[in-house]
Amino acid sequence: MIVFENNIFHAQTRNTSYIIRVLDGGYLEHLYYGKKIKLTNNYEALFEKFATGYGNSIVTPEDSRLTLDNICLEYSFAGTGDFRHLPLSLQMPDSSFSNNFLYESHKIYEGVYEENEKTNMPYARENGHIDKKGIFTLDITLKDSVYPIYLHLIYTFFSQSDVMTRRIKLENHCNQQIVLTKAMSVMLDIPYNDYDMHTFDGLWIRERHKNSKKLVSGIYVNDSTTGTSSNRHNPFIMLTKSKCTQDEGDCLAFNLIYSGNHYEAVEVSEFGKVRVMAGLNPFQFSWVLEKEDVFYTPEAVVSFSNKGENGLSNNMHNFITKHIISQDWIGKERPILINNWEATYFDFDEDKLLEIAKEAQGLGLEMFVLDDGWFSNRSDDTSSLGDWTVNENKLGGSLDKLVKKIKRHNLQFGLWFEPEMISEKSGLYRRHPDWAIKIPNREAYTGRNQFVLDLTRQEIRDYIVQAVSDVLRSAPIDYVKWDMNRHISDAYSIGLGRRQGEFYHRYILGLYDIMKRITTEFPKILFEGCSAGGNRFDLGILYYMPQIWTSDNTDANQRTYIQEGTSYGYPLSTMTAHVSAVPNHQVLRNTSIETRFNIACFGVLGYEIDITKLTDKEKKAISEQIIFYKKYRRLFQFGTFRRLSSDENHIVWQVISDDKREGIVLVYQRLAVPNPHSDIIKIADLHPELLYKVKTRKQHDMKASEIEEYQAYGDMLMNAGIKLSQQFAGIGYHEQSRVLGDFASRLYVIEAM
Repeated sequence: MIVFENNIFHAQTRNTSYIIRVLDGGYLEHLYYGKKIKLTNNYEALFEKFATGYGNSIVTPEDSRLTLDNICLEYSFAGTGDFRHLPLSLQMPDSSFSNNFLYESHKIYEGVYEENEKTNMPYARENGHIDKKGIFTLDITLKDSVYPIYLHLIYTFFSQSDVMTRRIKLENHCNQQIVLTKAMSVMLDIPYNDYDMHTFDGLWIRERHKNSKKLVSGIYVNDSTTGTSSNRHNPFIMLTKSKCTQDEGDCLAFNLIYSGNHYEAVEVSEFGKVRVMAGLNPFQFSWVLEKEDVFYTPEAVVSFSNKGENGLSNNMHNFITKHIISQDWIGKERPILINNWEATYFDFDEDKLLEIAKEAQGLGLEMFVLDDGWFSNRSDDTSSLGDWTVNENKLGGSLDKLVKKIKRHNLQFGLWFEPEMISEKSGLYRRHPDWAIKIPNREAYTGRNQFVLDLTRQEIRDYIVQAVSDVLRSAPIDYVKWDMNRHISDAYSIGLGRRQGEFYHRYILGLYDIMKRITTEFPKILFEGCSAGGNRFDLGILYYMPQIWTSDNTDANQRTYIQEGTSYGYPLSTMTAHVSAVPNHQVLRNTSIETRFNIACFGVLGYEIDITKLTDKEKKAISEQIIFYKKYRRLFQFGTFRRLSSDENHIVWQVISDDKREGIVLVYQRLAVPNPHSDIIKIADLHPELLYKVKTRKQHDMKASEIEEYQAYGDMLMNAGIKLSQQFAGIGYHEQSRVLGDFASRLYVIEAM
């Protein structure tokens, strides 16, 4: 609900309020964002009060006491006396960078922003089977005080998710061009500072590790300049009050529905106010708007919770599941796959693939995925990208023939692509060397022996769509893994001339054009995003592809950091996780087959291991794992996830069903400790009056006597918890001792009786 009265906008979601005031001069004062408060006709208590100016502060022409440098604003502009970090840089028709956009009008309506499709970018959608009621949009029109240039601040409120989205629209109605060099989708001013900032950082095979810092005076930047949302700094960030925990306290989340260079900045001013902004990265960005041109920023996502970091995560999970994921895949269970990559790499033929398929059928797997190496002359990573023709010699015939043979084993079939890339050793490069992103007269830089195709150009996008679609039409394919294995370095397009500042954003717009066309033609194919693992794990990709390969690192211990970090902003149904071989191919660590499964099942489960070389014991373990996962698949993929505890040596995760009648808790220990303390797990989100049974899942690395079973009411499990059996303590042994050791784990199944 959005109410406008006495120059006050008050928007309410299920648990939050967002309040804006239109000042007499047309400036927009931000009054409040937080826990829901009542509608009223008197908001004076929230107004910033000025009796005099502040020293040498700049004051507004309308009010000699009002300085914009110490007031919470909805958006701020250069040349107005606000010297904090600004969300907009716009060169005006007079060549200056000063502008002053003031309130002119507004619209309030039910549903999402009516111009979403015109943006040519993904956006938060209503989704047809979800009630439109509870979604409201506010479009505030601001006009520059001198020129006919308009800036729209667009807010959409998703009541059930307690989420707000923000974007801006810029319109140029001048006869002269204007040049945009910075445009944030959202700016949020907070009147006081008592916050920690959390970012999710890393590199290849160690993505999205949570990093926290106390905010003090200064400017903090979280961004990407790689051409993707990147494995270095994910666009999702959080701000939490200093005493906020996983389950209690005020906190804010910010994200961007975008897959390219992003920019998040947090400033703590010397007046103690906090300014947060998120949007397109101004790095090498410049966008020319001629007369009547319009520019839209990507849609930003903002959420508030007073129920701690888990409450904030649940808001984001609910929002992504209902409003980002395509309606075709909302709540649809995902298959358990076997991927041949770590089993064979490039070294395979038809016989090897069919051998894997036969074993997969026996283990109860549901899909076979053929990874890199099936096309053209691709026998290593030095050639053939761009030549999407089937290597029939390697596959023993056509792709259609192979797929049908594999499907005889009751398996679905998936295929790997890397459509955005081109190898120098390829037919495509020989025909079109200018299609690769390079800077004329400069030596080009390569990554993984490949170049990136220039997606800003229509003819290249058309080629990719045609080449990929031809393959998908040639055989009954159920799944596509869409990879992108390098960053963009030599940013340049021969088609942009002197407007190279538009390159990075136009590349992403081109990518979205390709993805939209292909996924629209093949709506029943399950597309999985991938970019050297988790290099492009973002809401823009999830709009087209409901799941993403979380990381190329399949080591169970490292995956706990990666998956837990990812879980702060993204639901389990978007994270794919595979059980792989040991020693692990990324870190050479040995972990048990059970721990590898226990970590991987918190997400979309798969296997990436040569199942033709397993021992009988390993086959039996995997077969039982698959039976267990199928039984609780909906819970693992769509249950309510909560991080119960996490420290340097232990993590405890849980998922609970919507009706609170079943759940699963993971207890994981990194290293064994001599004489360890007692372990107590407190389960959350149960019904206090229901009686539950809690029982250890039987694993092949534990004795039957180690299985624990308890009966207790929900209130006891939530408030007092379960004192687990004693771990082996270094002296003596009892058959009921929990023998864990290093990198060990247990799953506890919770069922209402």
